[in-house]
Amino acid sequence: MLQHITLEQIIPGQCAVIQGISAGRELSRRMIAMGLRPGSQLLVLRRAALLGPLQVRIGHTEIMIRRGEAAKIWVQPCPGDAA
Repeated sequence: MLQHITLEQIIPGQCAVIQGISAGRELSRRMIAMGLRPGSQLLVLRRAALLGPLQVRIGHTEIMIRRGEAAKIWVQPCPGDAA
């Protein structure tokens, strides 16, 4: 059974595949421009304290993304990845 959760819920060291983005048009365009596209695999590197941003790696690029924006990105944990 496939499990869809938000990027905000992924723990550091866990990879995930983006399934969709539930944001407005402009935010969706900005996320896609940063490489956050459905089907893309990413790795969460770390989560800042006090509800700060997440640092993720997509391919060879590392970006910081706000928790509120991460909550709008639906992902599926990578197969075989420990939760």
